[in-house]
Amino acid sequence: MEDTIENFYKAFQALDAETMSNYYHKDVVFEDPAFGTLKGKSASNMWRMLCESQKSKNFQLEFSDITYDGSTGSAHWEAKYKFSKTGRKVHNKIDATFKFKDGKIIHHIDDFNLHRWAKQAMGFKGLLLGGTKFFKTALQKQTNQLLTKFESQIKKAT
Repeated sequence: MEDTIENFYKAFQALDAETMSNYYHKDVVFEDPAFGTLKGKSASNMWRMLCESQKSKNFQLEFSDITYDGSTGSAHWEAKYKFSKTGRKVHNKIDATFKFKDGKIIHHIDDFNLHRWAKQAMGFKGLLLGGTKFFKTALQKQTNQLLTKFESQIKKAT
């Protein structure tokens, strides 16, 4: 499963969401501060949306400290990119944990400092509000609306 984690992040470096999705169990649960909890296809579609948004841009990703103990794993990863809404540079540092079922990722949690991210992505507004529950709730509402819109575009294209 250590290879699964490594290959997942190699695919992310290449912005290859389809390969990333292949490492997810069909019943995967993904959690992070920006999206909250996503299940199944929505988790994979979140990666599709994020990868699509970074193509032809200066997205950089590094990963390290991959561990695996038989049924769980973890990794550290860092992403550098420009936040599309403000054009501000972001360097997000994330710690990920994984659980596996049937040789695939069944539970994936990305943990990062949302306040730190908000300060980078949104400047002064993020400094003031980024550490509040209000901000987290509003961000999750906005990101999930974007994901819903993205998913409806996928359905129309197929």
